[in-house]
Amino acid sequence: MPTGVHLRDARQQLFEAAERVLLRDGPNGLTSRAVTDEAGCAKGVLHRHFTDFDAFLTDLVLDRAAQLETQASALRESAGTGTVADNLTSALTTLFGPIPVAIIPLITFRDELRARLRQARPGGGIAILAQATTAISAYLADERELRRIAADADIDSLTLSLVGGGHLLFADRDPGPPATAVVNKLVTAVIADAVQRRPA
Repeated sequence: MPTGVHLRDARQQLFEAAERVLLRDGPNGLTSRAVTDEAGCAKGVLHRHFTDFDAFLTDLVLDRAAQLETQASALRESAGTGTVADNLTSALTTLFGPIPVAIIPLITFRDELRARLRQARPGGGIAILAQATTAISAYLADERELRRIAADADIDSLTLSLVGGGHLLFADRDPGPPATAVVNKLVTAVIADAVQRRPA
């Protein structure tokens, strides 16, 4: 591999290379050599920007988790518009896109990565799932304030059901992501009681 290849915005190019490897080969195939080969650069490039491979992975996960913040904001802005079920269906489809779903097993696969994520941010051990949980919970609280779901709805339980069920639906990457109708069916079942009991 040539050592003189210059990467513009090397961090992002390395992150994008890591995502391609992760999607293609899974967490077992994600090594520093695989990343730099995919990026078309020398292995030393990664170590010039990161102290070690776990530092690289920590920054990758935190960067991708931060991107979910934008999607979380869009979900909260949708409160009071459309239907609660459609908004949640769209949110789960975005929050559990191919990259977030591929990153979750990487986090569970590497103890050192989880430890560094916990050091980097409170509750950061499973960063992607934590982001999804925060986003869904905040949205449901907003909808409760708007009286589109019942005032006594258990937001924590609804959130856990939606995030856990959503993750299970999206976790098997082989046949591709679930159809929108399948996600909507889950969402509708989870929130049915809270929506049906809402005041007129």
